[in-house]
Amino acid sequence: MTLTPTLTQKSIFILLLTLSLLLPPTATSSLKNLLESRGLPGGLFPENVKSYNLDQNGRLEVYLEGPCMAKFDTRVLFDSVVRANLSYGGLVGLEGLTQEELFLWLPVKGIIVNDPSSGLILIDIGLARKQLSLSLFEDPPVCKHIQVEGDLVDKAGRKLGFQVQR
Repeated sequence: MTLTPTLTQKSIFILLLTLSLLLPPTATSSLKNLLESRGLPGGLFPENVKSYNLDQNGRLEVYLEGPCMAKFDTRVLFDSVVRANLSYGGLVGLEGLTQEELFLWLPVKGIIVNDPSSGLILIDIGLARKQLSLSLFEDPPVCKHIQVEGDLVDKAGRKLGFQVQR
């Protein structure tokens, strides 16, 4: 006895294949593809990217569902919007990304990959530069949402203990 797919099974398979090709990619996957096409690792931004915009001058704006905290080698805080100038191998003039270093939260100024074959990425935190393994940034990190409604929250996600007077 030979098994041959019925016409209905073939039709369903073709329909599913067609739909998968027609559905738009998620913002995270298309951003990952954009970064990789520019010589950067695809996991620089978290999974909860709502959308992004790249203008003709290379100014990249990434919109997240809200501020969130993730971890690469140390904790990083993403604002709701992260902006940078995107060029081949680099995100420079970064705004909206801070990294914890020795109990301090420092703004990340740039992310650079000079030589992809080296396996290293350079993180510019203004006062210093750190070299990390590119493998830390292969996949988008899970980013824990930080609640900021009602209470003031510091960069580490801790409530400050008082509320803004209206």
